[in-house]
Amino acid sequence: MENSSLFSDILIFLLAAIIIVPIFLQIKISSILGYLAAGIIIGPFGLALVDDSKNAHALAEFGVVFLLFTIGLELSFARLKSIGGKIFLLGLLQVIVTSIIISTIALMLGLSPSASIIIGTGLALSSTAFVIRYLSEKGERASRFGLIVFAILLIQDLAVVPFLILVELLGKEGVSFFNAFGGAALKGSIALIIVIVLGRLLLKPLYRIIASARSSELFVAATLLVVLGTGWIMSNAGLSMTMGAFLAGVLLSETEYRHQIEADIRPFRGILLGLFFMMIGMSINISLIIEQWLIIISLLISLLIGKTFIIFILSKIIGNPTICSIKTGLILSQGGEFGFVMFGAALALGLIGADLANILLATIALSMIITPLMFAIGQYIEKKYSSQRQIDNSIELARKDEKEAEVLIAGFGRVGQTVAKVLSDAGISYIALDLDAKRIAKCREKGLPVFYGDADQIKVLEAAGAGQVKVAVITIDDKKASQNIVKNLRQNYPYLPIYVRAKDRQHGRVLEKAGASAMVSEAAEASLQLGSIVLASLNVSADEIASVMKEYREDDYARLEDVISA
Repeated sequence: MENSSLFSDILIFLLAAIIIVPIFLQIKISSILGYLAAGIIIGPFGLALVDDSKNAHALAEFGVVFLLFTIGLELSFARLKSIGGKIFLLGLLQVIVTSIIISTIALMLGLSPSASIIIGTGLALSSTAFVIRYLSEKGERASRFGLIVFAILLIQDLAVVPFLILVELLGKEGVSFFNAFGGAALKGSIALIIVIVLGRLLLKPLYRIIASARSSELFVAATLLVVLGTGWIMSNAGLSMTMGAFLAGVLLSETEYRHQIEADIRPFRGILLGLFFMMIGMSINISLIIEQWLIIISLLISLLIGKTFIIFILSKIIGNPTICSIKTGLILSQGGEFGFVMFGAALALGLIGADLANILLATIALSMIITPLMFAIGQYIEKKYSSQRQIDNSIELARKDEKEAEVLIAGFGRVGQTVAKVLSDAGISYIALDLDAKRIAKCREKGLPVFYGDADQIKVLEAAGAGQVKVAVITIDDKKASQNIVKNLRQNYPYLPIYVRAKDRQHGRVLEKAGASAMVSEAAEASLQLGSIVLASLNVSADEIASVMKEYREDDYARLEDVISA
């Protein structure tokens, strides 16, 4: 019965998502708010179509895990070093200062020291899932502002471990925080070292073997194993699964398989993250908000203004630009998903009362809902008072290969490599996709920007930067695959020039119909080259040979179509 109940709950989740979220997107409202609204409607405080089940919560948490994994995929250890100590210091100061200030205020309002500390630390955290997803939707992930926000969220996620230890210790007597934290830190550090060493030694060979098998199912299975396995190891070491998933992403970001991995994992991340936001919506008690509206609204406004001001001041002290500091404070002013975990644990230990816990949870949920408004305020301020957007290119996280590439090459066999050499000799940058793991490994050893990826999937093309390149060149030998690639590119990027290698004239017509800007028939061109060599051997002048070749090429080899086949 329990499995049947979970199955019916999942069906309701999916049905609510596909009905409600498209409505929000249609009226130009973030999909995140659509998922929240869906959760409110179907949750225990709405139509009560589903219960607040632990199984659904566990499933939803995987959405955050996959989100952090994809963030890690866009980074590497080298890119992390480029962030700089000052920005990490800002994240550390934000957690410490915000916790102290909120805890002090709670203590002054008459709450117990234990409750005050828990409230301070819980409300100091922001929502990684909400903010990162929203920044991605708005294209702000690679800006200086986006980098600062990410660094602060990363420090907050690390702070969750000592905060949860602190909550447990406050519920016990005679236990030393420093002893408990020291033991957890040592255990976590050992796990971290093991994961990094094993990851660097095993991941590339593992993916090389799987890529050689040409099995998309095995490729997806390997990625899921790496993400969940790393998360499980870090979780058992006292750290969070999200940190383990993030680390797995960073390790894989340094391999040539990251584009295919990103495309494969995106559907899992999207649906599970949507489920996570629906669970947040289910926790919003409308009746409680109406009954305690004055307290909740007062706490909500104080939280948003207070955190914005604290982060702004700290960001300015670190030396960040004014507009960037304001936007950072606004986007991180909400409470976070880990606040739900902390307050839930404190409630179970009897450190805070049920009424106070429900008020805090309602405040966090409402603060998440208001995040798009806070971001819009930041954009308005930036537009009004800043003459240009302040972006620090020295620490921009945009992937170098994709950012600089002018040409995307699908297929890196003999034809693709020849095109690449011509482009390189002309000083034009490119990025290439291929499915031959051995070839890719050799190309990577030579420093060539070649990555493993199935160009037949539009998500792989997107991950490789199809939206930023100036030209796409398709040199894949497979007729059907090249046709699909051209069709996908033309549908998604209608103005992108697409040049394709065709097997013959008939194949060329199919490619032109699919949307190719131009095609070169390898059979026809090879025949013409051979014919020109024969003519030259018969002492035909170079000018006459060039004229004959030009006539054949001018009508796209149409004169070669009258060929009798066996």
